[in-house]
Amino acid sequence: MSLEAKDMRYDVVIIGSGQAGTPLARAFARAGRKTALVESTHVGGTCINEGCTPTKTMVASARIAYLARRAGVHGLRIGSVTPDMVAVRARKRRIVEKFRGASQRGLEETPGLDLLFGHARFTDARQVAVSGPDGAFRVLTAGTIVLNTGARPSRPPIPGLDAVPALDSTSIMEVDAVPEHLLVLGGGYIGLEFGQLFRRLGSHVTIVQRGGQLLPREDPDVAEEITRILREDEVEVLLNTTARRVAQAPRGSIALTVGTPDAGDRTIAGSHLLLAAGRVPNTDDLDLPAAGVGTDASGYVRVDARLETNVPGIYAAGDVKGGPSFTHVSYDDFRVLKANLIDGGRATIEGRLVPYTVFIDPELGRVGLGESDARRDHRAVRVFRAPMSGILRAVEMDEARGFIKAVVDANTGQILGCAVLGVEGGELMSILQMAMAGGVPFSRVRDMIFAHPTLAEGLNNLFDEE
Repeated sequence: MSLEAKDMRYDVVIIGSGQAGTPLARAFARAGRKTALVESTHVGGTCINEGCTPTKTMVASARIAYLARRAGVHGLRIGSVTPDMVAVRARKRRIVEKFRGASQRGLEETPGLDLLFGHARFTDARQVAVSGPDGAFRVLTAGTIVLNTGARPSRPPIPGLDAVPALDSTSIMEVDAVPEHLLVLGGGYIGLEFGQLFRRLGSHVTIVQRGGQLLPREDPDVAEEITRILREDEVEVLLNTTARRVAQAPRGSIALTVGTPDAGDRTIAGSHLLLAAGRVPNTDDLDLPAAGVGTDASGYVRVDARLETNVPGIYAAGDVKGGPSFTHVSYDDFRVLKANLIDGGRATIEGRLVPYTVFIDPELGRVGLGESDARRDHRAVRVFRAPMSGILRAVEMDEARGFIKAVVDANTGQILGCAVLGVEGGELMSILQMAMAGGVPFSRVRDMIFAHPTLAEGLNNLFDEE
């Protein structure tokens, strides 16, 4: 692939090599469309490089430490467990590099596809200027342009934050020693996963959540059980607590002043500070106004149900367009775009079931309507709930924390949504997701014969009406 030409014409230009952009670029090229994929940093997007792959690799290491310390429960004697963060980090890096390398090789070996590294910005609705790391400047012209630039961690406006060495969800995975006391700002998915992970590796952990519950989008009973589990694991959880200011303290520690409506302000000293209070889209340096592409107040690209922006021929996929920020959503966006732009279909994102799993331990698997959503919409529903302690397999594994909960249409018996907080929660959730997608009523799941002893047997108990 020659990159010498400064003015280059393509059928398709894709900006960003995330979980939509990478397979879409290969699909366009295989369909005979001359394609350019522009990446500013590294192939694979957030998932492979800073998100799913590295975090779940480290979560796995932390779980091994947790299980080893609890070996006595199973009648086993194991010596002390000492985490080696350099080794944990090296394992994480090896897996990331393996996945990233395989993805990059696949792109480079695809005929009709140019992989260009550099910073891209619009010059008009059909042109993208790319400044390469080698100093080269190229202008790419195409009739179809797709944005898959993702999002990055945000920095909350806290006084004094610029004066302390704060970590985010990327940089915390590069620490070479277990933090003595990790302060976590934010009680969402990222904050909980890292908070529990480092507690299991030996850190004292304090999670500061501004709202009245962790995971504010979840039902209150789910959030309360997660809070109970984390506190049982000796994670300090502060609810209804606002970060007032932060400052550098003596001997390299960080002083975080927090406040509550009832107790007033107090200062917590920590060794490390993790910012886990949201993400912002990578759109601020694309010069979208030059192309006329519209965004919302937060900078996310506005798209219709077919993922097209307000400018014909320009599309957006993945986190950059807002909505649920999950890898599987980005990949489904790829499928929608491929179906429409290559296969001549009319696929949309309307009404799609979007499952997700929060990789705390036990996991929280979620899909569809929650109980709070149903009550707010005045839906006629039945709510079924069963504790994990009622599943023999979970008890045998000594993994009986949490519960399964399902929301069912009271008139049709169709499953509308579920929350599975328990061991292998994401996998159990997927069983109910398939029932939802196939229109299988709860009574059919209740009466199915599941192999014994399995976790899936719990679905019989869940829907038992006696």
